[in-house]
Order: sequence, then C-alpha cells, then structure tokens
Amino acid sequence: MASELCKTISVARQEKHKNLFLNYKNLHHFPVEMLKDGGLQHLERLYMKRNSLTSLPENLAQKLPNLVELYLHSNSLAVIPEEIGDLKELQTLDVSANRLLTLPERLHLCLALQYLTADCNHLCHVPRHLCQLPSLNELSMAGNRLAFLPLDLGRSRELQYVYVDNNRSLKGLPSYLYNKVIGCSGCGAPLHIPEVKLLSFSSGELTVFLPTEVKAIGTASDRVLPLQELAMRRLHHTCHTLLKDLNFLSPISLPKSLLELLHCPLGHCHRCSEPMFTIVYPKLFPLRETPMAGLHQGRTAVSFVAYCCSSQCLQTFHLLS
Repeated sequence: MASELCKTISVARQEKHKNLFLNYKNLHHFPVEMLKDGGLQHLERLYMKRNSLTSLPENLAQKLPNLVELYLHSNSLAVIPEEIGDLKELQTLDVSANRLLTLPERLHLCLALQYLTADCNHLCHVPRHLCQLPSLNELSMAGNRLAFLPLDLGRSRELQYVYVDNNRSLKGLPSYLYNKVIGCSGCGAPLHIPEVKLLSFSSGELTVFLPTEVKAIGTASDRVLPLQELAMRRLHHTCHTLLKDLNFLSPISLPKSLLELLHCPLGHCHRCSEPMFTIVYPKLFPLRETPMAGLHQGRTAVSFVAYCCSSQCLQTFHLLS
C-alpha cells in the first residue's frame, strides 16, 4: 500500500494533476511524500475521505497553495491548524465526522471560501470571525454541541444556506437568518446537562443561550448603557472612521479580550447595524410565526432572536420590517 501511495503521488507531481483521490487508503498520517520537492503546486482538489488521519501538517498551505477543494470527511482529526487560513484559493472545505472541538480562528482569512461543512463533530461554538467571510454561501454544522450561534451570522448577503440540525442545546437563531434556507430540525430539545452555565434569556416559555462574550442583557426599561460599552463604541468609531487602523493599539494599552472585540465586534444591531461589544437587547420570535414554520412541522423548539443595541432599537424592531 505504501509503495502504491508513493507512486500515485509521484505521478500526480510529474503530470501536474489537479485532482488527487486518496479516499479509503487507511491513512493514519498525512503522506509526507505530498510535501516533498516543493509539494504539489498544481493540485486544486484533494480527497482524503474515510481515512484515520489524526493531524494535518502546519505547512499545508505552503506545499499545496492552490487548493480549491479539500475533503477530509470521516477521519480522526481533533484540530485543524491555524495555517489553513493561508489557503487563499480554498472554496470548499469538508471536515465532517471528525473529533473537532473548535474551528481555527484564522479560517476567516480564506476569503474565497464558499462551502464549509463541519457536521458530526464536537463543536460547541461557531467562531465569530466566520461571519466576516465575504464569499461564504453555505454553512453546515449539524450534529454538534452548539448552544448558540454568532449574532452576526446571516448578516452577509452571500450566506444563503445554514444547516444546524440536531444540535439539541441550540434554541435560538439570529434573526439575520430569517430569509435564508435553514435546517434546524432536532434542535431546542430539553437539556439533559444541568451543568450548562451559559448566560440565557427567557421570554414566556422560550429560552435561548447567549454567546459567552455577552456580559449583560439589556431590557426595554434601560435608559443608560454600561460605561464599558459606551467606551468601546467610541473607540471603535474613532478607529474605523478617523484612524482606519487598529495596529497602533496593543495589549498593553488595552486588554487582549477587548482588543479582539474591536477587531471583530460581538455583533451588529439587527435594527440599526451599530456594533455591539458587551451588552445585547434580545427579542424572541417563535419559529411558528415565521415562513419557516412549514419546513419543520413542529419538530423543533427553536426561535429567531433579534439582538439590538439599545432599548429604543429593541422596541422598534420587527421581524418583517
């Protein structure tokens, strides 16, 4: 098998193949032959489904710089290296049925990425930075452990298909997804894990979990925003309208957690699009009151959630407006 694999890779290198099929090869390690002699510079599509890979090389983008499609379905990957963000041509990534606990933050640097599939892993959250992907059209994260989705998910016009079926703890979908094609059957089921400690918001019989970065939940009776939120908004406005550069800031002048928020806000108000950093004003809309109701036939208890920046936006937001 080893000699056959080496021959296959050697032929692909010599003949400058654009497609390489290594499915069902019982691979436990990424073939080092693919990384030798400058790698496979012409390769565009790599299929490595149904193997037993436990890791990927950190220099993957250096050796396979022109990858357009990468299929890693059904392996044993626990981590995807951050360097995958250097694959500037990558359009399709399938990492379904692995052992992933998280996705790399630098994945948002794959600006050409259109299709991301990460079903059947152990993912507890979706990185906020993925909302910045300008070309992402389809996101599938069914069968994970998601309890919430990024507030901005769906804000991009390009993202049209989101599948999060069978995430039992997931009870809220950002209202930006209202007019998208959504799969959420099997979500919102009663929790059997009492140690869940996420901040939650309830309205009537509906309850949703909020991202861990949310520090406070605003109400319609609030009159003044927290000082930290006001300061973050002013700094963000100054940086992006006057300086247009955040590089002058450092972890010394600002805590790392806040510096990261300046680069990628917690979300944007679903009413006025102003950035939010520490506090949100949520408003729930039962799924049965939306056009999506007929697609799920009562199999889900998920609600749409509008996240607003103030009590005024909360009171004036309407899902159909």
